Amino acid sequence: MEIEIKVPSLGESETEATLITWLKQEGEAVAVDDVLAEIESDKITMEITALDSGVLTRVLKKVEDIVEPGEVIAYIDDSVQPAAGASTAIDATTAEEPVKKVAEAVPVEAVITAPVEPKPVKQVAEASVKAAATSAGRKQERVPMSRLRLRIAERLKSAQNTAAMLTTFNEVNLQAVMDLRSHYGEPFKKKHGVKLGFMSFFVQAVSHAISKYPALNAYIEGDDIVYHDYVDIGIAVSSERGLVVPVLRDAHLLSLAEIEKGIVDLADKARSGGLSPDDLKGGTFSITNGGIFGSMLSTPILNPPQSGILGMHNIQKRAVVENDTIVIRPMMYLALSYDHRLIDGSEAVRFLVTVKEALEYPASLSLDL
Repeated sequence: MEIEIKVPSLGESETEATLITWLKQEGEAVAVDDVLAEIESDKITMEITALDSGVLTRVLKKVEDIVEPGEVIAYIDDSVQPAAGASTAIDATTAEEPVKKVAEAVPVEAVITAPVEPKPVKQVAEASVKAAATSAGRKQERVPMSRLRLRIAERLKSAQNTAAMLTTFNEVNLQAVMDLRSHYGEPFKKKHGVKLGFMSFFVQAVSHAISKYPALNAYIEGDDIVYHDYVDIGIAVSSERGLVVPVLRDAHLLSLAEIEKGIVDLADKARSGGLSPDDLKGGTFSITNGGIFGSMLSTPILNPPQSGILGMHNIQKRAVVENDTIVIRPMMYLALSYDHRLIDGSEAVRFLVTVKEALEYPASLSLDL
């Protein structure tokens, strides 16, 4: 009996995706949960896995084809079962000819190495590259943009064209946070199984500031302002496919440990291509950390339809004045970009000052001041 392999749901407002690779070929045996193919939508890359074991008999779509949710892209014959523990075993009586064709068409090395390629984007790009040699022996390469990169470009430009975007800056002394991490970092990791990083403090500080200035957690929709009584913070993550912003839900209710675990989980899924549509939808405010790449200062772009985004930067020891004395402290520049249509400059400045104060005096977060 042939079993249909269908494109899974892509989430809200996503109606199509691009098939970027087949990890199994016609005639290959597959086991339950084997990854058959990967597709890329405007937001994420998803794996299509086998729900039944058998032999992949018919492939209806090729690489770079556009596919839609629910569309049948292949069939599995479940009347032929692979040997236990061997997803690549082929039943010789029913699949001998397809296997022969695959073997003739694809070098053995390719069959062996394709499933363990770190990601298939490179294969797609190499297959699509058109080189133009010049008279000097130099060449140009023209590579089609991925759907994800196209979507990133579209959303960023839309944010600039739509919002009255403005950025305000401040700096924060992170000595208190570093002292807490130094003193409690080891017992924290032993108890919770996760490292105490900087991001959890920033998430809590932002959540605290939002409780005082809820407009930073709202957005404009038509002639209305949509407010939220919850804080879902998007954490910008750089992956080899581009920037994605998975969402940490109900951040205002989470402990430092819960925040750290949530961020690690989202980052791991983003880099392995395991994000689901639900991981990306929504989000009421965003945080981006250019400091991990060495950025000293930047103006982050809003993530529509959100009205605020906080930019973190690298930490540098600088001379500052405390109690009329020059001391060396770990300092970070902060940047808050906001939609001036909704948020007044004074409100944005006070919001950022509240974030700064919460980080410089982190005990205030537990005191709920």
